[in-house]
Amino acid sequence: MTYENLSPIQFDALREIGNIGAGNAATALSQLLDQKVNMVIPTVKIVTFDEMMDLIGGPDASVVAILFRVFGDAPLHVFFVLSIEEAEVLVQTMTHNSTFSLMDENSANKINYSVLEEVGNIVAGSYISALSDFTNLNFQPSVPHLGIDMAAAILTYGLIDISQVSDYAIVIDSKVNSEDSDNTMKGNLFLLPHPESLQTIFSSLGIKEYE
Repeated sequence: MTYENLSPIQFDALREIGNIGAGNAATALSQLLDQKVNMVIPTVKIVTFDEMMDLIGGPDASVVAILFRVFGDAPLHVFFVLSIEEAEVLVQTMTHNSTFSLMDENSANKINYSVLEEVGNIVAGSYISALSDFTNLNFQPSVPHLGIDMAAAILTYGLIDISQVSDYAIVIDSKVNSEDSDNTMKGNLFLLPHPESLQTIFSSLGIKEYE
């Protein structure tokens, strides 16, 4: 199955997957931060790799990303992407340390990095768990990989597998944001299924290829 041949029903199914997964992720993030976290209705896009980078500010934008490779019945990737400033707000909120800075070698220690990894682990884990319940498929996430770099470098690392079989990626983009007016935190949750995984996902939902 190729991305270009997806039907409206298949797009709707992917959007619903994003909706359920991101809803669970937003709930988990809300509990971690002890504040309300909203979710914007997910979008499903077929994009070039350059266009995907534009979704998070362009290839030269500095970002923090927690990447999961997900194995099992339908391999895919999950990214939780934050700007540098948003990642700092997240750690400050979790650790009650308002002086934390990723640019400060004294405060950006392994403990604070582990906070980011653990948050990514919980958020992505809740997303993948919802996806597994919805599709009745088996998903096995890897340990989280934390990257702090330009968007081009981080996404290239995560897209190596997909780039071997396609020049495009199908992106389920879910945005989450906190309501704390003093420390607003936003983020992008990207779900990137491998091309060969789409048929497995659709079959699990009873959607035939020609629909």
